[in-house]
Amino acid sequence: MPARIVLLVTSPRLPAGLLTAAAWDVVRRHPVLAGAQSELTTAVRAAGAEVTVVDGRATQALLDAAAAHGVAVWLAGPAGDESLARELGLRLAREPGLAELELMYGSWDPPGARLLDAVAVMDRLASPGGDPWKRAQTHRSLAGFLLEECYEAYDAIGAGDTDALREELGDVLLQVVLHARLAEELPEGERWSVDDVAGGLVDKMVRRNPHVFADAEAGTLEEIEASWERIKRAEKARDSVLDGIALSQPALALAAKILERAGRVGLAVPPPLAESQVDPEARLGASLLATVAAAREAGLDPEAALRRAALAYADAVRTAERR
Repeated sequence: MPARIVLLVTSPRLPAGLLTAAAWDVVRRHPVLAGAQSELTTAVRAAGAEVTVVDGRATQALLDAAAAHGVAVWLAGPAGDESLARELGLRLAREPGLAELELMYGSWDPPGARLLDAVAVMDRLASPGGDPWKRAQTHRSLAGFLLEECYEAYDAIGAGDTDALREELGDVLLQVVLHARLAEELPEGERWSVDDVAGGLVDKMVRRNPHVFADAEAGTLEEIEASWERIKRAEKARDSVLDGIALSQPALALAAKILERAGRVGLAVPPPLAESQVDPEARLGASLLATVAAAREAGLDPEAALRRAALAYADAVRTAERR
């Protein structure tokens, strides 16, 4: 049986000793080599295995160990030691029968692992010695960028471009991570971190979905939505059904949300009549509000409808320009 070299690759985003059973079997039974001391070498030694740190000539050291013991294991570094794997592959291709090369995954990145990378990169950028522009920002100076990135994601959804949506959501995530990093610099008692953001979200999702995380019955979609609203009202002491509406959203969307909230609790408050308004701007506003109310009654989204009409008109303008 030919000698065997096992390249053991692990996720740098998991605790060093969190390996599969197969990986532990390999490192306990065979000689283990590594290119440098690390948390992983420490964890393997603590489990009773011997680890030899090789200072240079790693390929030959692995071949010698495999020839002497039948199997040799290489603990790959965080980057996977691609150059060593390439060198080994070329050597074994030139000298067939010298040894077999096996790639073994001792652990894998869990879902969402790259979010940890995003947080680490942002910490580097917003720390001393990082990016001066990001370090100079405040929550207020970034507010417009957050809106802009959300609008660009909205445009990608409207265009049905899922690749663009993936990219634009990354830009939205950048804003979230940057805001959270800046909050770590707030005065004592006011500061918070991305873990607080994520923890609050997790708690909210668990709390507001008892049909998933508790013993509540799922019921219909309408019942689930009603349950969500009941739990939300219990969480937030509000004086009005309109509390919590984002007042900075576009006016048509704002009007539709106000009408929807009022209708949700059965409040029949008629919008003002345009004819009763003396001021021309107030008359126009009342007329637009009546249009929004009519759209809601018809089950239409006035914001989306006006956007569609405006974009169609923009296309007509461009066509006229070409003529």
